[in-house]
Amino acid sequence: MAGAAGAALAVTGTTGAAVAGAAAGAAQPLRGKPHRGREFRGMWLATVANRDWPSRAGLTAEQQRAELLRHLDTAVERRLNTVVLQVRPTADALWPSPYEPWAQYLTGTQGRDPGWDPLGTAVDEAHARGLELHAWFNPYRVANHTDPGRLAAGHPARLHPEWVLPYGGKLYYNPGLPEVRSFVQDAMLDALRRYEIDAVHWDDYFYPYPVAGQVFADDEAYARYGGDFPDRASWRRNNTDLLVSEMSVRIKETRKHTAFGISPFGVWRNIATDPEGSDTRAGVQTYDDLYADTRKWIREGWIDHVIPQLYWNIGLPVADYAKLLPWWDAVVRDTGVGLYIGEALYKAGDPAQPAAWQDPRELSRHLELARRYPSVGGHCFFSAKEVAADPIGAMTTVVADHYPTGVRPPR
Repeated sequence: MAGAAGAALAVTGTTGAAVAGAAAGAAQPLRGKPHRGREFRGMWLATVANRDWPSRAGLTAEQQRAELLRHLDTAVERRLNTVVLQVRPTADALWPSPYEPWAQYLTGTQGRDPGWDPLGTAVDEAHARGLELHAWFNPYRVANHTDPGRLAAGHPARLHPEWVLPYGGKLYYNPGLPEVRSFVQDAMLDALRRYEIDAVHWDDYFYPYPVAGQVFADDEAYARYGGDFPDRASWRRNNTDLLVSEMSVRIKETRKHTAFGISPFGVWRNIATDPEGSDTRAGVQTYDDLYADTRKWIREGWIDHVIPQLYWNIGLPVADYAKLLPWWDAVVRDTGVGLYIGEALYKAGDPAQPAAWQDPRELSRHLELARRYPSVGGHCFFSAKEVAADPIGAMTTVVADHYPTGVRPPR
């Protein structure tokens, strides 16, 4: 998720960091400005590869629990109100699922019982602190390697090898198979049946990000199911549409008041590809490359909120935050779908990033600019490790400038 935005722009060869004049004019924070009521203030808590939590695999149950509670406490201290916890990172589970094995990032061994219920604990402890808990699932990623033999015995991908395709050094479930779409929905909905989850959350991974020289070998599924479509791309987009629309219905049937949110890569299409696209030159477009028509999902009302990953600085030539913000504001206007902006806190202070990210005020400028757009209902920060460590004070600056008191999330 964090690497995708950078990779998608890297192919353009442009890393401009100029701050546009109009945006720079909006850079002065309004300290203590009264807020407009409810607002989404979230952070992602990533478990894949032990990115945020647990800090490493193999901690005791007590150590894991203590680390989790520290992250929740940090969210409260930063006056956030939502934690987006990754509970199905690689076709596995952070709860006792009858469908999939325990996640390897807990014990170091996929399928090994960690001795406690992380998701159940997270829901209870978040609610005890006044936080919403959004359960973050990855629908199709099976493994960050291509060896099915390394998966836990009894893993669905080993029982159904015909469901799985290798691509770009990873294993994926094939989105073109109806039985796959049904299974991954069942696996995710099990968590929703068990726990008072406030929202089901998906990130930007549907069909995998393109890898040069690699082919996603879904010929057989396309031959079987793609006959009614003009081309493979249209068929693939329909497969993703089916996953989203079916899940939308099933969530409400399972737990009526649970929201459904998706956090896509921030560029639907570039304006050079489609006159209705954003004024960007990104190397990836979700519609064309991930077969994810994110704009359609909003217009159809299949999701309750969208959190586009606008992981770029104000003034970046290929993907300017100040140009993407009004594009998304216009897309959601009058749809009833909530718009919250995904923010790249992880870039703040990273020496590999453009000069704008060395300024601790960059993210605060993002929030100030967003106040101009009435559809924007809040922000979500990637991710929890940086929310806590805050290496150059970017998060501290956001809180001081924009979060003078706690507020409740939108509903």
